[in-house]
Amino acid sequence: MIVMVVAGIGLIARLVQLQIINHSDYSSEAQVTRAGKKPVNVRRGAILDTKGYPLAASINTYELMVERRAWEDPVAALAEAQAISAIVGTSPEELIRRVAETDSFEVAVARDLNYMDTQRIKELDLSRIRFVEGARRVYPEGSIAAQVIGIVGLDDIGLTGLEADLNGLLSGQTGTVTFERDGLGQPIGIGDKSEVSARHGADIVLTIDRFIQAVTEQELDEAIDRHEAKGGSIIVLDPSTGGILAMASRPSFNLISPDLTNESGLGPLRNRAISDQYEPGSVFKLIPMAAALDQGLVNPDTEWIDTGAATVGGWTIYNWDFSTNGAQTATDILAKSLNTGAVWLSEMLGHEHLYEYIQRFGFGQPTGVELGGEVGGHVRTPTSDPAGWRPVDGATNSFGQGISVTPLQIASAIATIANDGTVMRPTLVKEIVTENGREKVESQQMRQAISPETASVLREMMGAVAERIPGDLLDVPGHKIGGKSGTAQIVKGNDSYDDEAYISSFGGIAPLEDPAIAILVKIDEPQGLPWGTVVAAPAFSNIAQAVLTYYKISPTESTLVQHLQR
Repeated sequence: MIVMVVAGIGLIARLVQLQIINHSDYSSEAQVTRAGKKPVNVRRGAILDTKGYPLAASINTYELMVERRAWEDPVAALAEAQAISAIVGTSPEELIRRVAETDSFEVAVARDLNYMDTQRIKELDLSRIRFVEGARRVYPEGSIAAQVIGIVGLDDIGLTGLEADLNGLLSGQTGTVTFERDGLGQPIGIGDKSEVSARHGADIVLTIDRFIQAVTEQELDEAIDRHEAKGGSIIVLDPSTGGILAMASRPSFNLISPDLTNESGLGPLRNRAISDQYEPGSVFKLIPMAAALDQGLVNPDTEWIDTGAATVGGWTIYNWDFSTNGAQTATDILAKSLNTGAVWLSEMLGHEHLYEYIQRFGFGQPTGVELGGEVGGHVRTPTSDPAGWRPVDGATNSFGQGISVTPLQIASAIATIANDGTVMRPTLVKEIVTENGREKVESQQMRQAISPETASVLREMMGAVAERIPGDLLDVPGHKIGGKSGTAQIVKGNDSYDDEAYISSFGGIAPLEDPAIAILVKIDEPQGLPWGTVVAAPAFSNIAQAVLTYYKISPTESTLVQHLQR
């Protein structure tokens, strides 16, 4: 009796300890054992062109996982590996090696399997295998806009381009299902169950047009091949919205199977249109001309005397061809690309006004496009660098030397002139599409660089420049166009210029009377004649002709007659 009483007291005490004193600890431990959790995978959002055609999208794939102990028997392992090998295309020996060398409970022996292949493997009725659902990025349009789109890692996280910069929108949010499970780990049908809903990634509709992008890349490749150049960039903008219709740079990479195995091969991943700084050369003469027109200092017919040289702060500046032209007009400064004329404009403006307009057009600061890695260029002013800046810097800056810009900044400046002087923020994103609907990304006006009247006059001057370029280099039949070329020497490491290395460019708008597009063509280190009119202008012509036809913008009758009479 005493033994039974003592045992009963001990049992009651133990129950009190388990069920009352340590109840929360044991309850938590039991919950971990009893509760199962399963992730609910989400679809990564697609990247679409402006008309909804997919440029990058995700399809479901599967990983085949094999437990390490499943293939401990060499004979059974070989038989199963041979059966799997016939489906996944990897040798049986390689499959066995992967399992044998792992220190984990299980290992992936095949990735990126499609649904049909997984069903065929399931029909083999193998033990101790399972499938993990995943996704793979596909590119229906191939590698166009590769640097803009960017790449995704094996963990479905964006690594470069918009895939990285908009990863938070594209990736969505993984959900979870929590359930009660039995001793074998299987869900209990009548057990507790809860779910945190998954949120699929948003689809991103770009301003990029796949047709314009393809034409742009084709023209860029042909210009580089024709002139044996090292690379280049072309940007096509919608002036009224700032929307980037095409952005291409070379060298580029294969978007479908990028080579990430060595660092030297990673350079093409960089989007040179926003990350590479260069001295723009004579295309930059549009900026001091815009400033002088806006200040009322000149008009297209204002005359000045070109002596062939300009002396500033003890330095003598010559025209690019060492010419002396005598009486000239302001329009001639652009048409003949006279360095001395740009210096004359800068001296009339004064340094304060010159750099004020340079900053108004957005130079010296990033444009704000949605891509990471954008640089702002480099503009030295008397205020920003009082110890190092000299008057001759203002003179050389006026014709595009001693100042660094990005291709997107120049393209944006051209678009600003086309858009009546209003600076629009360059953008790549048109719409964001989620499960809750569509959110349109509104165009953003940044500031007024010059008056609409000044922009109109400057466009006419750009038209006069284009008319003086031979038709075999620059011609869009049936349309008036405007533009300005640039040919800039490349700076060496010791701050001097390389006499044999140039950057050739042409920036222009079309059609002149009501601009629908602004284009910058930049070709790096062409061989032979480096002039922008020779190297870059033909690519501008071809792209403008293709886009205006694509937009169904009819030729003007008078311009078409003039073209046919030539």
